[in-house]
Amino acid sequence: MANQHLKYKKNTYLKGVSIAVIRALSRARFSILAVGLTYLISVSIGILMVQTGNQFAVSHRDRIVSQARSSPAIIALDRNDRFQAALLDFGGNLLGALSSTLSGLGVIAPFPIIAYRGWIGGIVSIDSLHGSRLMDPKEALYYLTTLVLQLIPYTLAGGIGVNLGLAYFRPKPYYQGGKWLGIPKEALRDIYWIYLLVVPLFLIASLWEFEMR
Repeated sequence: MANQHLKYKKNTYLKGVSIAVIRALSRARFSILAVGLTYLISVSIGILMVQTGNQFAVSHRDRIVSQARSSPAIIALDRNDRFQAALLDFGGNLLGALSSTLSGLGVIAPFPIIAYRGWIGGIVSIDSLHGSRLMDPKEALYYLTTLVLQLIPYTLAGGIGVNLGLAYFRPKPYYQGGKWLGIPKEALRDIYWIYLLVVPLFLIASLWEFEMR
């Protein structure tokens, strides 16, 4: 009987969490779509530029990759410690996502950063010899899967940040309740619910990137 009661409480809790997450996604859907569209456009531009041999994009790709060689995650990877590399990458991505969320208070402020991050994701579609990674089916699968797995949580984090800014300046009826430093508390709760998705999605993305490398 006790086990059944605990199971019922667990199921009720999980149902409540699911409802809260879905509600937060629904409230922030337009902001999330705007961020997602920005990523899609900027990634496509980056891919197009390097695939057509644009020297500025190719040179920037080489500089970014060269700088990344000294990052803690790549150093761990060079030691063949893939799990540590994944955890370090996960931590870096999570910090980047948090900055996107916080900058969303400015509503427009995060979009240049979002566009640049997406562009970077596009220009690394060529390898060190400047050959297209999209021409090799195995390499294309790895590159595109890694890109999608990373951009989904980045899109959610950026979108909920923009939603927070909109809630601050022009709160919807469901954000008309109590406030903290002028920010609707309900909008802050929505960030918490969205991050219940963001955190594990980033972990999955990093594990895929470094364990499959």
